Amino acid sequence: MGRLCLRDTLGYIGAGWRGKAAAGFLFLASPAWAEPVTVLALGDSLTQGYGLIEAEGFVPQLSAWLEAAGIPAVVINGGVSGQTTAGGAAQVAWSLTPEVDAMIVALGGNDLLRGIAPEVARTNLKRIMQEARAQDVEVLLVGLPAPSNYGAAYKAEFDAIYPDLAAEYGTALAPDFFIGLAGEEDVRARFFQPDGIHPNAAGVTRIVEALGPEVAALIAAAQMDAQ
Repeated sequence: MGRLCLRDTLGYIGAGWRGKAAAGFLFLASPAWAEPVTVLALGDSLTQGYGLIEAEGFVPQLSAWLEAAGIPAVVINGGVSGQTTAGGAAQVAWSLTPEVDAMIVALGGNDLLRGIAPEVARTNLKRIMQEARAQDVEVLLVGLPAPSNYGAAYKAEFDAIYPDLAAEYGTALAPDFFIGLAGEEDVRARFFQPDGIHPNAAGVTRIVEALGPEVAALIAAAQMDAQ
């Protein structure tokens, strides 16, 4: 993943907190699960763990969070550095192997960096959602709001992609991957690597703490589907 405008990105991450409490409630209300749910994390370098040792990346930290919460799950790292929504759409069919029960979709940052038209990104993400539906896989769609430097019209069109698709396909939505860093002081210095783009280990921890309840709710939905 390349350079995002961090200031603009962090300006929009407050909206996601509304979903966290509901997801946490669903997790707390869920019964104990006998068998692990397999979750595919489909994404770019933010998912892949760019610049971090393996244990500090998003997927290992999420796996540890779920284990600490007593949720048996296997999280597959489907993150590819530089991945766009087009790449994700090309990857998803063969990535959804028979054992996968649920999928986190966290794509769009590299489309923004390249100025890809929102309608193209929407079409690609829709293909991913269609494939998940065809394979009966529960989805958590994770957004990344557009920076303001592309103009208000581009931003409005891009930002609408995630809630629109979540509503159309009846899937869970986390509005912003960076929600866990909302309201923090000295965000760039404390929670990002020197490139100012990718979170450091502490930043990933905050991100996982915010997204963890959403993933717990995703796993609960997948478990219910299997019953």
